Amino acid sequence: MLRQSNARPVHSTSDIVLWDYPKSSASYRVRIALNLAGLNYQIETIDLLGNAQRSAAHIARNPQGLVPVLDIDGHRMTQSLAMIEYLDERHALGLLPSDPIQRARVRALAYALAIDVHPVCNLSVATFATGGLEPARTSWMQHFIKPGLVAFEALLGDFDSGPYCASDTPSLADICLIPQLYNARRWGVTFDDCPNILAAEQACSQLDSFSRAAPI
Repeated sequence: MLRQSNARPVHSTSDIVLWDYPKSSASYRVRIALNLAGLNYQIETIDLLGNAQRSAAHIARNPQGLVPVLDIDGHRMTQSLAMIEYLDERHALGLLPSDPIQRARVRALAYALAIDVHPVCNLSVATFATGGLEPARTSWMQHFIKPGLVAFEALLGDFDSGPYCASDTPSLADICLIPQLYNARRWGVTFDDCPNILAAEQACSQLDSFSRAAPI
């Protein structure tokens, strides 16, 4: 089967730099959005396991000591959701509906994962809470990820269009879902009982913009 692509033609923009870490969910989201926009960008890897995010150089980029950081259009940005909405507005990606109510509903889907599940499962949070010891760390991740996905599955039931989370095109919700599913599998969380999630994942898997963004 040929893999589909809904990305824009690639624009060679050498001044776009993304400081990220391959397995970072937030970084993964931004890579998807940049690909959807058809933008060529340079990746500078920040080794989270080696605490490179705490280096003076990176703190100068982002005082929070987090990834991703994006240099684009002569500006430096932090916070993945802000970056994605900027790309959506700047390049008309259609990641959010024009209707205010529907836009709020799609944002609620995305935030259910990006704001409620992801932060508590951030590696630094889980390590602090468990001392970084196994099996406590894995148990912590599973404790929060599985209920979050079950709730997301229920929320998807309120949307009657597809094949993506909220419509027939990828949205902000899909961009937040796919990295979370990658994390779920990393920590042994199953979601075979979530047919709506599986359908959205299958649709996204056919797009180069998503597949090229995946951690290697």
